[in-house]
Amino acid sequence: MKRRKFPWRIGVLTVIALAGGLAMVTPFVWAIATSLKPSGALLSLPPQLVPSEPTVAAYTRVLTRFPFLRVFGNSLLVAATTTLGQLVVCSMAGYAFARFNFRGRDALFAVYLATLMVPFAVIITPLFILVTKMGWANSYAGLIVPGMFSAFGTFFMRQFFLSIPRELEEAATIDGAGTFATFLRVVLPMTGPAVATLTVLSFMGSWNNFLWPLLIINDRNLMTLPVALSALQGLYPGQTQWNVVMAGTVLATIPTILVFLVAQRWVIEGVAGSGVKG
Repeated sequence: MKRRKFPWRIGVLTVIALAGGLAMVTPFVWAIATSLKPSGALLSLPPQLVPSEPTVAAYTRVLTRFPFLRVFGNSLLVAATTTLGQLVVCSMAGYAFARFNFRGRDALFAVYLATLMVPFAVIITPLFILVTKMGWANSYAGLIVPGMFSAFGTFFMRQFFLSIPRELEEAATIDGAGTFATFLRVVLPMTGPAVATLTVLSFMGSWNNFLWPLLIINDRNLMTLPVALSALQGLYPGQTQWNVVMAGTVLATIPTILVFLVAQRWVIEGVAGSGVKG
């Protein structure tokens, strides 16, 4: 009986995947290690990955000397509301592009796709002027409403809707269901993987957004986490306390990890099941 040879390609791909995974997880591990170091051990040579005297003093400083809980709540509110609004808007817009035939549909969708190639820095000035004219500067509305509209989210949901057989909607129409009822009761329940994927992407994008909150918000009570973490570097006179900065970073990373872990299975299904039909 011949022994099966281990394919060398699988071995090479496995090594590459492990190396890539290690490279991606190393910064987070280093951030945790730095956050547990006392201030005197930050610049010790050689650098220590595992602190010899671990301490949670940096986490205590973040929670007591800085309005971290308030900022954390702001980010959670903005990210959750933005994600919910984006799910509603993008799912309805994606369904319209996938199923409705109206004049200029393809041209309008092409414009949608074209906006994906425009950097945010290009539109941030007119967006700031528009939001200011509407009286939303320095408010939750200014933080939340612009993020509810996403060309990528609309494109992503459209591609998933195209993969759903039309016969299901036709059967619902024969049974007397209207357009909105068909969308809400028949089509939308089948989009769990796509909705989960868009939820994770939208939540992470809003949670990590720095430039727009920095521009639109002046009130410290409305600050979000990325803006607050940048302020941590100047919180202590003399030099930056990197253990405090890393403690804040670790605490800020936990919600995105939890969201991804909860939706991981649906995210994989959504990526695999969408974008295969044009």
